[in-house]
This record gives sequence, C-alpha cells and structure tokens, in this order.
Amino acid sequence: MNRQTKRMMDRRQATQPRRPQQRPTPERKKRVGPRQFLREVRQELNKVAWPSGRELGLYTLVVLVSVVVLTSYVFGLDFVIARAVLSVFGGRS
Repeated sequence: MNRQTKRMMDRRQATQPRRPQQRPTPERKKRVGPRQFLREVRQELNKVAWPSGRELGLYTLVVLVSVVVLTSYVFGLDFVIARAVLSVFGGRS
C-alpha cells in the first residue's frame, strides 16, 4: 500500500463518525445440579428410537459377516501381493 492510499484511507476514517464496536456476548447457560442433569438425560433417552431385540441381532450379524468378508479380502490381497513380490525379488535366500 502506498502513501497516497494510506492518506486517502485516513481521510475517510476521519470524516466518518466513529461507532463503537460491540461484540455480541455469548449467552452462558446456567449449570444445573446432578439430579436435574440425570432427569434431563433420562428424558432425552426416552425419545430415542431403540431397535428391537430381533433388529439388534440382525444388525450384529451383518456387522460380523462384513468384518469377516473384509478381513478375508485384505488377507487374500496381502497373500497374493506378498507371493508376487517374493517371486520377483527372489524369495528364499
């Protein structure tokens, strides 16, 4: 920024009325006691749509099957790549 631009900015600031800058004050929530906190937690947990026992079993089965399939896939890739690298670079010494 050159001197002329600085002077122009200073003149503009001098002619404009100064407004005090006001920062918005963040609202602080009042802390509640442990009994009230636990009561509110219980109310919120009652709003949750919990899965039934059957759904929970099915979800668990899906996760376990997915883990086994992905683990097998990664193991297979690792095995094939290791064999390829060993065959290229002369496996056993």
